Amino acid sequence: MPSAAAPRPHPVRSRLAPYRRLFAEPGTGAFTAGSMLARLPMGMFTVSAVIMIASARGSYALAGAVTATGLAATAVVGPLTARLIDRYGQSRIALPATLIAAGGAVSLAACVRFGAPDWTLFASYAATATTPNTGGMSRARWAHLFRHDSGPRHTANSFEQAADELCFMTGPPVAAVLCTQLLPESGTLTAAGLLLLGMLIFLRERRTEPPVTARAAGGRPAPLRLPALAPLLASFLCIGAVFGSMEIATIAFAGDRGQQAAAGVVLAFHAAGSAVAGLLVGTVRPPSGPLVRRFALCVCVMALLALVSFAAASTGSLVLLAAALLVAGMGTAPAMVTGMTLIQETVPPVRLNEGMTWAVTALLTGIAGGSAAAGWTAEHLPGQAPFALPPAAAVLAAAAASSAALRFAWARRTERRAGLPKVPLRG
Repeated sequence: MPSAAAPRPHPVRSRLAPYRRLFAEPGTGAFTAGSMLARLPMGMFTVSAVIMIASARGSYALAGAVTATGLAATAVVGPLTARLIDRYGQSRIALPATLIAAGGAVSLAACVRFGAPDWTLFASYAATATTPNTGGMSRARWAHLFRHDSGPRHTANSFEQAADELCFMTGPPVAAVLCTQLLPESGTLTAAGLLLLGMLIFLRERRTEPPVTARAAGGRPAPLRLPALAPLLASFLCIGAVFGSMEIATIAFAGDRGQQAAAGVVLAFHAAGSAVAGLLVGTVRPPSGPLVRRFALCVCVMALLALVSFAAASTGSLVLLAAALLVAGMGTAPAMVTGMTLIQETVPPVRLNEGMTWAVTALLTGIAGGSAAAGWTAEHLPGQAPFALPPAAAVLAAAAASSAALRFAWARRTERRAGLPKVPLRG
């Protein structure tokens, strides 16, 4: 009798197998839940602050400048906080830093509510710069758990990127509804509460926390001293400018049409496209070849898709803009997943949180610059001028990523000719 054929695996279950492997590890579900709650304010703080300040003070330029100042402060304070986390551990540093950040958010809402001078808005929002890089800490936990297996690390990076995007997808509409339907300050206050609650849950899970590792004297250079990191950080800077200018341009676009509450929903389409793409990336085996070359290709695709948003904005339709942002968002996750994996391959493990925070710092610096530029453009230039900024920044990001790929190719050629040690970028 011929043996019965083995049952074929269910296609959906087969696709989800890499994610089931991740969450089979004890404690991963708990720290992921806390991480998601703590990251949700990332998608709320800027939108809440812009709507709150613009409603109370009547100026998008002021709102953009305040949020840009806070993000610029994060560019300075964030790496210092990450360095302390690498040196002393997540549990000892992240909670005090979170308390300071939440206090800054509450202070901002109070200053707006009670008509405090403009300088107090800048000072209060700057205090939120101590917000720990929750995504970086979460990625560091995955990197520690699967330090000997690159497959789950790829899936974990894809999941974390999707988690970031889901928070950005959920945060803006929640913030917009809270600020427009309740009180203008309610979005900021809710975000501060979620940040504190999520961090408490995240830090309570101690089993997955990476141990503090003693550094070999002189053997672990600071991330910024790695030559390979400069073009990567330049790419993240320009990608951040895409996000920042897109956010402010969309809010102003909706506000000009008397539909400010819809801005968060429209922005959510961009995050949704990236989240879906990120989850799909995590289910496929990464292609062979140099990782930096894949990064350059992904950023070039992102730049092409960013042009769609400018074309849609020129029609004046919020519906078409939302559809265009959905398409443009699909180019974001592959670039970010590949870029973060590249950072992990480049930075020494004992400086991993600091290295990833520098990437996020570059991203936030770009967001700050993009926000300020789009805010000024929306205030002083007519029509859809702010939507020219995202594709322009995306083209610069593609140029920086291509520069990194060319540098890598030249270094490989030099290695083959002279037998020199390999550069740290590798696939």
